[in-house]
Amino acid sequence: MAIQWFPGHMAKARREVTEQLKLVDCVFELVDARIPYSSRNPMIDEVIKDKPRVVLLNKMDMANLQETAKWENFFREKGYVPVLIDSKQGKNLDKVIRAAEEVTKEKFERMKQKGLRPRAIRAMIVGIPNVGKSTLINRLAKKTIAKTGNMPGVTKKQQWIKVGKSLELLDTPGILWPKFEDQLVGKKLSLTGAIKDSIVHLDEVAIYGVQFMQQHDLQKLNQHYNIQVESDTPYIEVFDAIGRSRGLKARGNEIDYEAVVEVIIREIRNNKINRYTFDIKSEMNEDNE
Repeated sequence: MAIQWFPGHMAKARREVTEQLKLVDCVFELVDARIPYSSRNPMIDEVIKDKPRVVLLNKMDMANLQETAKWENFFREKGYVPVLIDSKQGKNLDKVIRAAEEVTKEKFERMKQKGLRPRAIRAMIVGIPNVGKSTLINRLAKKTIAKTGNMPGVTKKQQWIKVGKSLELLDTPGILWPKFEDQLVGKKLSLTGAIKDSIVHLDEVAIYGVQFMQQHDLQKLNQHYNIQVESDTPYIEVFDAIGRSRGLKARGNEIDYEAVVEVIIREIRNNKINRYTFDIKSEMNEDNE
């Protein structure tokens, strides 16, 4: 599944982020807590460099708590300030402002010593498409400013948003890297909804999802679909079992595999089965860090 997806507005967005970086005091990097490594854009480190950074692990309510704690430690060791949030429900948003104050404390102390008047912290918010940036901004601002939508590519331009008196946010369009060198990353992004369904082979994504559950949550897989498979059951037999259990049949009483694929992806993506973190910290290569 060779995924390449780099629309012109994303190339432009990268240039704009680079140009606007000098205007901000810190950067909010928003990632999906279910894929905290795979939802990071490798370009971001090149562009942001040493600018103080807060890593916001969004959709915390959908991720595995034990794995999330490991990723929190990972980002902390990198020198960033990690904050778990759920932008949809508005959880932990007070911690976002406190984290911004923490990472910019030294800069504002220097400004104070120079006799400069205090002002709001200016932060840039960056992240790949569909990680919840617009929802987060609207929650922080307590009004609908940024467009939201459950599909990648909703935000198309930069805009400044005031968050009370203490914070000003610069929203940026979602930036995705030009090519996925690791095709597993592409499957994870697709399974969590960060890539448009029209540009991927959804059967491969569903196979990955099923095999992940077979290895990491077999009991819940069997329970949810009312089936009985093993960790080494071939994926096609798992599809057959789900199709029979859900009555997903085509003409001639054959299994409707397209419908099975759709059900698997939708139910994993919408957290209908269990809380999953697809980036298992212990399985990540040292090269990925």
